[in-house]
Amino acid sequence: MKRQLIAAVGVAAMVVGLAACSSDGKKDGDDKSSGSTTAADGKKDYNGKTLKVWLMSGSAPKGWEDSVKTEFETTYPGSKIEFQVQEWNGIGPKVTAALSEGSVDVLEIGNTQTAGYAATGGLLDITKDKAAVGGADWAPNQSESAILDGKQYAAPWYVTNRVVSYNKDLWTKAGITAPPKTLDELYAAFDKLKATQGVADPIYMPGQEWYVYFGLLNSEGGKLAKKEGDKWVGGLSSPEAQKAFETYKKIQSYSATGAKDKDEAKPQQKDVFGKGDVGSIIGLGWELPDEKAMAKDKIGFFPLPGKTADKPSGVFLGGSNLAIAQASKNSAMAKDFLKVALNDKNEGLMAGAGLIPNKKSLNDKVVGDFAQAAAKAAAVDGGITPTTPNWASVENEPNPIKEFLTAALTGDYAAAAKKADDEIAKRLNAKQ
Repeated sequence: MKRQLIAAVGVAAMVVGLAACSSDGKKDGDDKSSGSTTAADGKKDYNGKTLKVWLMSGSAPKGWEDSVKTEFETTYPGSKIEFQVQEWNGIGPKVTAALSEGSVDVLEIGNTQTAGYAATGGLLDITKDKAAVGGADWAPNQSESAILDGKQYAAPWYVTNRVVSYNKDLWTKAGITAPPKTLDELYAAFDKLKATQGVADPIYMPGQEWYVYFGLLNSEGGKLAKKEGDKWVGGLSSPEAQKAFETYKKIQSYSATGAKDKDEAKPQQKDVFGKGDVGSIIGLGWELPDEKAMAKDKIGFFPLPGKTADKPSGVFLGGSNLAIAQASKNSAMAKDFLKVALNDKNEGLMAGAGLIPNKKSLNDKVVGDFAQAAAKAAAVDGGITPTTPNWASVENEPNPIKEFLTAALTGDYAAAAKKADDEIAKRLNAKQ
């Protein structure tokens, strides 16, 4: 099953007009319009009610919908869960309309998109319900994406992240017998690959791979941006950011064919990797060449190593949250749906499909090939982009982080960082 890593590009445009969706006067977390009654046994009665749930294509693994539907409808006889699968392409306007009209109750939202929809009033504040739906055990680095101004607007569902994918034949030919455990070991492996006949590049990594840089920055304890008082400031001029860049620059220096002014999409790095003369790439576990070009059993995986063997480098955690529409007339039913959807049994099915679940206690259930194992190891120290509704404007082209990386790789770091920080601050502090 293929999934895509969620990013917030275009979210600013997606959520325009959502402020009106709370005009019915219902306050955040208010269940007065939930449409539920209480049976004699004290259990909420949703008999005859249908909860509309939007999921995105490729997210829920096989069996998840049936499991959740059966458990909920058995627990609440007479209720009905109606799942609708949406496509990522063009989803913004559809979500905007649905939230405004109240035509959806629960929906999957990309984790970097959540703050944007929350800020405009589209999502229900579930802060008071967090513990009841299992939030006490949510991984903090996942739950963070669903929090805005101290309030919880969604529940983390799953994440995934990038790993190193390598050509086993080339690494064996270079005399490398085991995946590297530290960055120094990685550089040594790249040196061996570089000296091996038939290897065009130890790694293909163009200069604008900002998700890789983000992970390295996370490892150093730095941020792309942070809030000082009521203003956002860019974080690329910090000592942590410069340390992360030195590591990024070292890795990128092994990619002679990776243009410093390109990202991983043009050309698709999996296609470059599939030619068979590149030692490795850093990408999603399913971001692989066509099997006609390179058989899957010829590809190995490991987390990007850290400075020491006990801790991989940080990663960007891309994934999805489950949110309740502020305009839903079935908010009590929606909250009970979250309890079922996110319980250990059903969240365990996400882990069983190779995704990183929303609580560390379920990580042992993550199964699949070595790509999933590598992703699980790295996810512990993963992070997300700054939680602000304006973040989408930073990712919109021209992306100042990409431009910064190109400029820093080819010129003066301090000047490139200052220019990017100024642009990031400008976009994040712009009035909506």
